[in-house]
Amino acid sequence: MSKPSISTAYISASTNRFNHVADASTSSLIAYGSGKLIALWNTQDPDGGGVLQTLPGHDGLVTCVRFVASDAFASTDDKGTIRYWRLFGTEWRTTAIVRAHQQAISVLRKFDKFLLTGSSDSSVKIWEVQHGDVDNEVKEFQTISLQGWYPLSIAIASLPSSEAIILAIGGTDRKVHIWTRSDGPFIRSVTLSGHEDWIRALAFRVPSTPNDPIVLASGSQDGTIRLWNVESFTKMQAQSQIHTEKSGDNLSDDLLDAFEASLGDLGADAEEGGRQISLKRHILTVKSNSGTQQYSVTFDALLIGHEAGVTSLSWSPSNTSLLSTSTDSSLIIWAPSSIVSTAYSSSTSSIWINIQRFGDVGGQRLGGFTGGLWSNDGAEAMAWGWSGGWRRWRRITSDSHGGTAGEEWEEVGAISGHSGAIKGLDWSPKGDYLVSVGLDQTTRIHGAITSSTSEQSIWHELSRPQVHGYDLMGVAWLGPWTFASVADEKVARVFEAPRNFVEEVRVLGVKDLAQSEGDRPATASVPPLGLSNKAVSDAPSELDSSRPCRRPFEGELASITLWPEVEKVFGHGYESITISASNSLDLLATACRATSPQHAVIRVSTTAGYQPFGVPLEGHSLTVTRIAFSPPDDRYILTVSRDRTWRLFEKKENGYMPIAADKSHGRIIWDCAWSCEGDLFATASRDKTVKIWKQDSDSARWGAITTMKFEEAATAVAFCSAVSKTLLYLVSITTLSRRWLAVGLETGEIKVYSSLMSTPDQWTLVLIINSNLAHVDQINRLAWRATDNPSRKQLASCSDDGTLKVLIVQFEVD
Repeated sequence: MSKPSISTAYISASTNRFNHVADASTSSLIAYGSGKLIALWNTQDPDGGGVLQTLPGHDGLVTCVRFVASDAFASTDDKGTIRYWRLFGTEWRTTAIVRAHQQAISVLRKFDKFLLTGSSDSSVKIWEVQHGDVDNEVKEFQTISLQGWYPLSIAIASLPSSEAIILAIGGTDRKVHIWTRSDGPFIRSVTLSGHEDWIRALAFRVPSTPNDPIVLASGSQDGTIRLWNVESFTKMQAQSQIHTEKSGDNLSDDLLDAFEASLGDLGADAEEGGRQISLKRHILTVKSNSGTQQYSVTFDALLIGHEAGVTSLSWSPSNTSLLSTSTDSSLIIWAPSSIVSTAYSSSTSSIWINIQRFGDVGGQRLGGFTGGLWSNDGAEAMAWGWSGGWRRWRRITSDSHGGTAGEEWEEVGAISGHSGAIKGLDWSPKGDYLVSVGLDQTTRIHGAITSSTSEQSIWHELSRPQVHGYDLMGVAWLGPWTFASVADEKVARVFEAPRNFVEEVRVLGVKDLAQSEGDRPATASVPPLGLSNKAVSDAPSELDSSRPCRRPFEGELASITLWPEVEKVFGHGYESITISASNSLDLLATACRATSPQHAVIRVSTTAGYQPFGVPLEGHSLTVTRIAFSPPDDRYILTVSRDRTWRLFEKKENGYMPIAADKSHGRIIWDCAWSCEGDLFATASRDKTVKIWKQDSDSARWGAITTMKFEEAATAVAFCSAVSKTLLYLVSITTLSRRWLAVGLETGEIKVYSSLMSTPDQWTLVLIINSNLAHVDQINRLAWRATDNPSRKQLASCSDDGTLKVLIVQFEVD
């Protein structure tokens, strides 16, 4: 049998909570940090696909990503490491790794041949990058010590009509520090004060003509943006001279200083919360070929529009407008108003206005936007939020003068993912869609939508049925429209799909449906102070008219795709840990955290009335980690536990009875799974083995027929057969005679084994899915999708690294 091939159908990966953690290349490829991974997302994909691939390599959380060229970028992490990446053909490779700082790196910028990093070790370092054919060398050029405050933002540019470089550093001391470099190292030049809180964002606008000044925008947690003009001082003097002669005024710097002092005397009672408008002119002197040159830095404008801290600033590629994001859940595009002209007509003093505002009014979303950027050459503005999902807006029209006033923008689809470890997943009974739960306290449903531009199905998040107050631990479908989940609480909760969701999957072609689908509530809402989603029968009509023709966007997923909770299942004395549904979907089994035999029980209930089915199943002495019903008729329940044993219970008239147990694993057993035919089961343990168990035909005892050994702990297992029951008569017996077992490891790798039905004790390793395609942390669940194609299977996996993946495994069937 030849080696199977593997490809990715879907990657769900959220964005880390750092404001420099994403960047867009000139070709609109977005690279962003997701946990320890770097995710790549092509925003110009005509099918609207999501993340293309994830790049492993960092040992810590990725904090900053910055493109150096369209085929190279640098990334940093919270362990203080820089990695330099380059594209060779279709493969991204690390070409340099530098342990740059002792603490987390909070900001990364590139300029010319330099990379600049700022870290919580209270320093900014400048690095020189030398390019080789295969590798890059990153050498330290200079270290700037910041005497105890932390850098949060850096901006760097060339001074106009000069070779000199200007560097701005902002951070926790609430001032903007300007450094300059002529030929040697950077030297401290001036300090700009005015902000009243940490400065999180800095951005230089490079002038389009030599006569324009450079504009530095600084954004702070005080909710304001300040614009500073940097221009040649000699030119300024000439202009002010002309103006003074015209107007006869005699405004000297002494007068301005006196005016500023009087403003300061007003103190905290002054207008705008006592914000000082500094009109002082700061002078920079740099060396040049012709001697020295002087530049002035003056305060130009105060932009007030955000209701909370500003998290990022970026100038549009055309340099005409400024994009800002804030924790008040809004993005604002600012542009200078062309209406106002002043006596300084040659100067650039202007009034800046807020020309577009996106996001949520009132800022009720938790944490707002963490950062934002331009993409598609300024035709798209996008931002990522506190919970890791993206929102993006696309320009659809602009007025004929090339200005920005008459523009129209529309929201378009983006990407999202769990912002924490994903603990459980389950395919719906026919494999139409997938549900996942995680430590970010959300339940999410993912499905494949047939794309309008091609025949390909593109996966997206379709619904967020549960946004909870507790970490979610497990989930199981109880029917095509019903699922149950367990969290860090003593109850299991059952949810029923609302009309909104049924309509959505029908219109998007995710599931084949007849038109009518019973009488369902339209949607659900969470009452104040409540954890239980309540049904809402009369949903606003705009949902129904606007939503169904497209998938929901991040803002809608977070607010209007909840499912009503229909039942609570009680019984356990401690927090729930695992859940499983029977193959017939009429039984539900749960277990909770336990340190004694009294609590290490499995409770089985019926899904018809959620009443107990028989007595709780006893026998384990510590937490039960996984429960599995045997296919096809639920004759057995298999349980595995922290006490290193598995136990088997057989179905009787009025409940399940214990029939077998074994303690041959040396450490905790993480997972167990039945083969599709129900004749074998596998157990995966921290003792780095997976054992396959079969019933002995003579003695009816269950014994281990084979043991697979691994380099790392085995944490997840799942069986798959060549074909489903419905196709038995259509395929040859050789196709049927094979089955596969996927094993997930603590390192994030997945290994796939193959065996003939006739020799269940002989398993051959046919595929290793390494961290480039799989994960970089412990795999928590694996599940094969129920498909009738004998050679093409889909495997869903979820991990502590926060990603959910659906992989396509193409088997070469004999």
